[in-house]
Amino acid sequence: MKLTILGCYSATPRTFTNPSSQVLEINNHIFLIDCGEGTQVELRRNKVKFSKIEHIFISHLHGDHFYGLIGLVSTFRMLSREKPLHVHGPKGIKEAITLQLKLSNSWTDYPLHFHELTNTASEIVFEDETVVVSTIPLQHRIYCNGFLFQEKQGDRKLLLNKVLDYNIDKAYYRSIKKGKDIVLDNGTIIPNTSLTDDPKPIKSYAYCSDTRYDEAKIPIIANVTALYHESTFLESHKHLCEMTGHSSAIEAATIAKKANVGTLILGHYSTRYSTIELFKEEAKTVFEHVEVGDDGKVFEF
Repeated sequence: MKLTILGCYSATPRTFTNPSSQVLEINNHIFLIDCGEGTQVELRRNKVKFSKIEHIFISHLHGDHFYGLIGLVSTFRMLSREKPLHVHGPKGIKEAITLQLKLSNSWTDYPLHFHELTNTASEIVFEDETVVVSTIPLQHRIYCNGFLFQEKQGDRKLLLNKVLDYNIDKAYYRSIKKGKDIVLDNGTIIPNTSLTDDPKPIKSYAYCSDTRYDEAKIPIIANVTALYHESTFLESHKHLCEMTGHSSAIEAATIAKKANVGTLILGHYSTRYSTIELFKEEAKTVFEHVEVGDDGKVFEF
């Protein structure tokens, strides 16, 4: 599982920082999460292949999280994209994008599918044989969701030397990896645990964009491998959290601790502060395993 931060600062773009956007690579999927201004440039800078992006997840309709989307959709058209693109986001995102396509007479030549979200409870929004993606309802000034990306449990690891000892036909290898016991010709039952090892532990990633401190999401994100949680303010400006619908670094760390996550990644920093290391310093007073997200930073789990 690989996470590339394209942008993780709040409010307006600057010459050296970008608003929210990330790429998550998990089980042969490349998911784009939020799409603030400058996303296209950062995708190129980080050598992410545009053609590999098939699903985009937008948390909410504030500009620093989706104003880069129309440009990316248009660029896909100019690059002669043919494969479908799926956009998952709040109700209204289809109207916002298609109106611009209409007024500029720039309809896509590829299938563009919008999956609009209105549910205030967690729901599955994408699933295939290897990955499941669910929403994480967040408390912001407008309707907002985070997203939980989870690997599905893989096959068990075949112990080939053990299988060969029993002279088991290759036709049964797939069922063995799926956890089936084997019955030999003489009626002897060979338990699956004698023929396989446990599969690799599954990995998971929770993205919590703009949100007030809210413990309701803790059961949804419990025990994830990594949690990205916004930390717009330091304690000196904690009084701004409730009115703006944001969190402090310490509040993000408190959520991480209560949810027993593996690693906390901070982001969505207010640009009023001199260094983002201050966010890590405050968060580590509550939770040990803290990383600061930053534009171009890559995390591998």
